[in-house]
Amino acid sequence: MKKTFLSLLALAAMSTTALAADIKPALVYGTGGKFDKSFNEAAYAGAEAFKKESGTEYRDFEPTSDTQGEQAIRNFASRGFNPVVAVSFAWTSAMEKVAAEYPDTKFVIVDSVVDLKNVRSVVYKEEEGSYLVGLLAGMASKTGKVGFIGGMDIPLIRKFGCGYVQGAKAAKADAQVFQNMVGTTGAAWNDPVRGGELAKNQMDQGADVIYAAAGASGLGVLQTAADNKKMSIGVDSNQNYVHPGSVLTSMVKRVDLAVYNAFKDTKDDKFTAGITALGVKEDGVAYAIDDNNKSLITEDMKKAVEKAKADIIAGTVKVHDYMSDNSCPK
Repeated sequence: MKKTFLSLLALAAMSTTALAADIKPALVYGTGGKFDKSFNEAAYAGAEAFKKESGTEYRDFEPTSDTQGEQAIRNFASRGFNPVVAVSFAWTSAMEKVAAEYPDTKFVIVDSVVDLKNVRSVVYKEEEGSYLVGLLAGMASKTGKVGFIGGMDIPLIRKFGCGYVQGAKAAKADAQVFQNMVGTTGAAWNDPVRGGELAKNQMDQGADVIYAAAGASGLGVLQTAADNKKMSIGVDSNQNYVHPGSVLTSMVKRVDLAVYNAFKDTKDDKFTAGITALGVKEDGVAYAIDDNNKSLITEDMKKAVEKAKADIIAGTVKVHDYMSDNSCPK
């Protein structure tokens, strides 16, 4: 009897080991650095949450070029990592190639769509979250002039800008919105000096609230706004804490959920491929309010933004999606 019991324990241990071996997560960030206090750091937070909850270690890699990104995705797949999560539209072609070569590996890409049976594509309705913070910007502005600074000039970032314009004009129909992009290459995500210069230029034109959707470059925008006693709006992660009392709010994009769910679903054998779209209704995008900025958000502002949120969910407010129609509200 004792021998049988020990044998069962041994089998159970082997079974647990086998199950644990099935999940060997890997994460490839976008260029701009893991600790950008924005997009990449949100992905890192999701991986860390899964690790803390499950006790499962993961590997990650910070590419500094497009070539490194593809190499990292292929390297992880070839070494048996599963799932392999890549956070950035920049890895679209790499994901198409590598996922096709490793059909038994589960892959996740954030901010792009790859139509393969082993790939989950997670996209966000950034325009909806940007509408909400645009509404707050329009209400908070004393000059009626607000700004938007994007990172790399791509349709994805234009989505943020267009939603922001629509929200600002919902608050003040005659609001003026200045828009600039940091650059046209991947380096645009990691140039806070340039971000600060663009912010100062917009302030010189009268902008008193500036929204940055620019990765680590956005930190220069937030710093410049604080230095000039203006307000800024953070992005992706909740950046209210970066300059308390100066950051009006942040457009939180739950990249952490995409990473956490990818790891957990694979562990639980519940992974599904296809497109997952997350907007206000799914709590995929939101505005942030906490102790760092609550003194900046009046009751009227809070009521207005909560009504706008409810209206977006109900479908009575339609926010323009630049990806489906390459125009932008004027």
